[in-house]
Amino acid sequence: MADEPERAQPVKFRGGGFVSKPRRFVAPLVFAVLIAIWEWGARAGWISPLVLPAPSEAFEAFKDLVESGQLLRHLSASLQRLIVGFTAGTTLGLTVGTFIGLFSIARSGLAPLVAAIFPIPKIALLPLFIIWFGIGEGSKVATILFGSFFPTVIATYSGIDNVDRGLIRMGQSFNLTYRDIVRKIVLPAALPAILSGMRISASISIILLVAAEMIGAEYGIGAYVLLAGNLMATDQLIAGVAMLSILGLTVNWLINLAERRFLKWRA
Repeated sequence: MADEPERAQPVKFRGGGFVSKPRRFVAPLVFAVLIAIWEWGARAGWISPLVLPAPSEAFEAFKDLVESGQLLRHLSASLQRLIVGFTAGTTLGLTVGTFIGLFSIARSGLAPLVAAIFPIPKIALLPLFIIWFGIGEGSKVATILFGSFFPTVIATYSGIDNVDRGLIRMGQSFNLTYRDIVRKIVLPAALPAILSGMRISASISIILLVAAEMIGAEYGIGAYVLLAGNLMATDQLIAGVAMLSILGLTVNWLINLAERRFLKWRA
């Protein structure tokens, strides 16, 4: 009897080590362990309450902030400035970065200008913005806008530059129009770099938000942190820093949602 032909065995996928797998319990566990060690060190006297109060004390300060109604007032002021400045800055950055990436004239004229202004610390321009826009909301929003604009520009045209030219040639071989190639090939392929640039822009925006609110702002997380520092109220200071950390985590979560929504093809 002739031997039966061997059945083909599927080859095991060996690239899984390069694919990120979600481990949702790890991050909360790390935070919980760090806070527990911090609390234990403060209660045991290893950490001076004047230098770094226990997390429970910071939580009490945060609870007082909620009960007094000041949390909503500070948080709403900061969110309004951050949303307006970041949205305007990233929108302008996407537009300018796309023009630089697609058109030679725009690249020749704008890319050197971006390279010259980008290294300037944006907080150093805040006094100039105060002269231009006044001590009110305009100068603070302009600082955030300016800070989020340049990383978005650079990430956008760098992402466009790194698009696989083979994909573009394939689109041309199918007689796609220039607009369709840009819309269906270039921009989707550049989207990972664009979202990474937006992540950096969001972090810079939060930093500039705090710095701008420390100058001439009555309400806002930055103003609250500055006042707590001047009063040496370290529990309130830690509570303000915790609010900034939660704000950063929220922005990071939103960008992760955008990546999962728009980059499904990358999985």
